[in-house]
Amino acid sequence: MNLLRAAEFKVGLLVLSVASLIAYMSLQVTEDPSFMGHSNDAWFMLDNAGGLVKNSSVKMAGIPMGVIKDIKLQEGRARVDISMRPDVKMYVSATVMIKSQGILGDSHIELNPGSPTDPPLPKGGQIVTVLDKGSLDSVINQVGEIANNLKDVSKALKESVSEDGTRKHILGRIVQNIEKLTSDIADLTTQNKGKVGEIIDQLHGITGTLDKALNDESEEGFKATWKRTLVRLDSTMKNIDEITGKVNRGEGTVGKLISDEETAENVSHAIDGISEMLDSASKIQTAFDIRSGYLGAAGGAKTTLNIQVQPGIDRYYLLGVVSDPMGVVNTTNFVNTGTRTDNYKETKTYENGYKINAEFAKTFYNFTIRAGLIENYGGFGMDYAFYKNKAKISVDFNNFSQLNVQPTVKYDVWKGVYVFGGLYDALNSGKNFSSYLGAGLFLTNDDLKLILTKAPL
Repeated sequence: MNLLRAAEFKVGLLVLSVASLIAYMSLQVTEDPSFMGHSNDAWFMLDNAGGLVKNSSVKMAGIPMGVIKDIKLQEGRARVDISMRPDVKMYVSATVMIKSQGILGDSHIELNPGSPTDPPLPKGGQIVTVLDKGSLDSVINQVGEIANNLKDVSKALKESVSEDGTRKHILGRIVQNIEKLTSDIADLTTQNKGKVGEIIDQLHGITGTLDKALNDESEEGFKATWKRTLVRLDSTMKNIDEITGKVNRGEGTVGKLISDEETAENVSHAIDGISEMLDSASKIQTAFDIRSGYLGAAGGAKTTLNIQVQPGIDRYYLLGVVSDPMGVVNTTNFVNTGTRTDNYKETKTYENGYKINAEFAKTFYNFTIRAGLIENYGGFGMDYAFYKNKAKISVDFNNFSQLNVQPTVKYDVWKGVYVFGGLYDALNSGKNFSSYLGAGLFLTNDDLKLILTKAPL
């Protein structure tokens, strides 16, 4: 018996063929990429998985590329596992969006795989970013909120236009004010009908006068005057054109100034010189030094006002006035103390006098040399600053016929306020030796600006 011709073999072959055909068709119909054992899996969390169905498609750009493998509850939220085709590459920046498929509430998942520049998402990893913009629940909630708002608006509008609720709402008060305004206007026009008519008649007269003036054909009328004005304006424009032409051609003083390069360069140099002069003047620092010290021998105070003009950081000029109890002239009075003429007592009287300071100073680091008039006499001085420039030792030499040496020590106490002390005529050459002690105030440009801005007008 031939096995290939047997009825049992033919029936078995037919059944096997039909089963193979059914299996092939199933593979073509299903969207599950894991059906054949190869897939790219991931998962994400949702607060509400309503509308999502297991085995429904996951789309990319509207094209099915995977399915929902499972939906289950995890820690009070919905966990959705998806299975994508193996050729779909996902990255850590991948996002999923829940979109509605129709008005019946069904939803599907739209996948954005992320940027290729980001690290790839591990197989079975979590997609963190989830967008839910298309769910029917959210749309219904938004429609409900809009309906509530419309309800509130309609209620407020109804109350505002009603008699009882007119004053409760802004819209009602506006409507009431408009009603009062129109009523007042109606009363005003009713009570002043005659005046309104007069105003209209006056406006009619004014427009008639304007029409007559504009249409006056005489030599002094508007049309003739306007024509003459246009002629003069045309002549003026021609003159302006001629002037600008001369300027462009370099004729005249203005033309040379604009067109001649040498003239323009000279003007530019002059402006630069003026600018440099003004800039230098703005950089000059001016200071006022006011001090007063008590002279023990004279029994009075010696007061000095100096103005210091500093054009640079290493030099300055000093002008000042000194009120000195030692005076300019010493007067000796002879008082007879007995019957003999050789018995007398010498008494020195110090007469107050004013003296002048005019010095030029040059600074070398912490050391300064000064020269000029020092209290009416030619002389020079030296200053040495130390202790962060808060302390200064000075020695002045003047009146070389009777050499007057004045050493001084100064210390800055606080923001321009200082104390000082020293000796007057330390060598006792002029027989006016005295010690002195006092205080002073040193004001700079910035200090004066601050005082002027804070002072009341």
